[in-house]
Amino acid sequence: MIEVSGLLGLILLILVIWAIVSTVQSGASTGAKVVWIVVLILLPLLGFILWLIFGPRARRSAGAP
Repeated sequence: MIEVSGLLGLILLILVIWAIVSTVQSGASTGAKVVWIVVLILLPLLGFILWLIFGPRARRSAGAP
């Protein structure tokens, strides 16, 4: 049986990877992207929560309103 902590760790890993990909695709400056990626890697849980609140948003596709 998978431990709950292992499952929660896997979910956090997936969320952090999603946040990193979204940050790279955002329209933020290169410096801001680097800072966010470092924060997400060094402080995964706190960094993800801060990224949700303050982080750059991904660019919308050309066809989206």
